[in-house]
Amino acid sequence: MSPLRVALFTEIYHPVMNGVVASVEALAAGLERRGHQVFCVAPKMAGADGGERRVLRIPSLPLPVPAGTPYRLTLPVMSRRTVKALIERLDVIHVHSPFVTGWMGVRYARRYGIPLIYTYHTQLEAYAHYVPFEPNATRFAASRLTRTFANLADAVIAPTPTMADRLRQLGVTARIETVPTGIDVELFGSGRPHPDLRERLGAGAGDTLLLYVGRLAREKNIELLLTALAAADEPRLRLAIAGEGPLLKALRSLARELGVDGQTRFLGAVPRGDLPNIYATADAFAMPSTTETQGLVLAEALASGLRVIAADAPQNRDVIGSAGELIAPEPAAFAAAFRAIDGPASPAASAAARQAAECFSIERHVERVLALYQSVGRPARTA
Repeated sequence: MSPLRVALFTEIYHPVMNGVVASVEALAAGLERRGHQVFCVAPKMAGADGGERRVLRIPSLPLPVPAGTPYRLTLPVMSRRTVKALIERLDVIHVHSPFVTGWMGVRYARRYGIPLIYTYHTQLEAYAHYVPFEPNATRFAASRLTRTFANLADAVIAPTPTMADRLRQLGVTARIETVPTGIDVELFGSGRPHPDLRERLGAGAGDTLLLYVGRLAREKNIELLLTALAAADEPRLRLAIAGEGPLLKALRSLARELGVDGQTRFLGAVPRGDLPNIYATADAFAMPSTTETQGLVLAEALASGLRVIAADAPQNRDVIGSAGELIAPEPAAFAAAFRAIDGPASPAASAAARQAAECFSIERHVERVLALYQSVGRPARTA
């Protein structure tokens, strides 16, 4: 394939680190390793390095929502010089959001006849609680936005079969391809357990260390883990929570109310490079969320060979298959699963988990995305 010029339009990017940022970053790096030119179009954000390579920052303003959200209100402004030097010469526009930055991508794709790809990262309906309007009306509007935006694309990427089905249920008639989001399988498989790290995570030699990695927000259902920890009533259980978000203060309070604050360690934001050793040091990874489109942390935990306990939701089932334990998203079920842990996963179980993670390698992801780019090559639809 001849080298392509690709622009990834995203509503969130560094210095924030979440699932969308990780997937955009991994895709950009994977495409560049194969000789393609990649440009990320993202809003200006506090703390962003002005010297970023091939990142075009768009003016932005704070969102009029409660403090704590890292997202910004993008102002869709791009100089004519940039449009002529960059946009008009693109081979593919790949959007990762149905909001302002995504609509910029749509506008330029249609104006210049550039193929448009959209990756469906987020079930917007699950985030209705962030909007100060009637929840049912908000969920309806979110579903309509997803349908309308997706139908403007030449192809839509869904990370799991469940999410592809969900898009069709919403009325998306555009081409949908299921392409699992990629992770650095080798990186997450390189972690090693460390006794001193285990102590920093709040666990001693005879304890069972549970791990959660992700944003601390209402839609992640982290309260389930704390409630289950209390219900398990097992002093040897320890829970390490890696991440930050608007629910941190409330989760700390809940841990105190439940009497498990001494068994819980809030780690805050963890550098991505530290995660492999943290995964490897834990005894089990716990995923309480049922709102993910894929859940990159599930794939990361599998790549580390870690035992995975996840809420039984179709998309979680798509990711872990038989390589983990799927249980009802209820405190009693999680408590029973926690009590049943008798140490690290067996070598055979770890090997099965690592094997299951191979389908999420960034190399496979990039290969399939490039095939999709090629299949929707010019001339694209214009409107």
